[in-house]
Amino acid sequence: MEQEKRFSEMTPYELQQEIAKLNEKARKAEQMGMVNEFSVLERKAVMAKSYLLNPADFKSGEIYEVEGDPLAYFKIDYINGVFAWGFRLQGKDKEEALPISMLKKLKEF
Repeated sequence: MEQEKRFSEMTPYELQQEIAKLNEKARKAEQMGMVNEFSVLERKAVMAKSYLLNPADFKSGEIYEVEGDPLAYFKIDYINGVFAWGFRLQGKDKEEALPISMLKKLKEF
């Protein structure tokens, strides 16, 4: 059996193919009512998308909107790989890590 490549070892093209495959599997799992399977596949796709982004584009001290949670904001303390470590605003003072693909730059007015 061939061992699967890690996301960090994949080319951008391979990552895009993997994301498409995961999204399709997640769609099928959702249609079949397999909520846990859907959640796992959806989370894997989010992780794969993080490897298509440049961690240097995410800055410590900046505040980002959390994708999928429009009223949640996240302040980055530091970046480690494709994870942003920090705190949610209006949340508990508990440090957490989010994949960088879950963060959206705030729109400037």
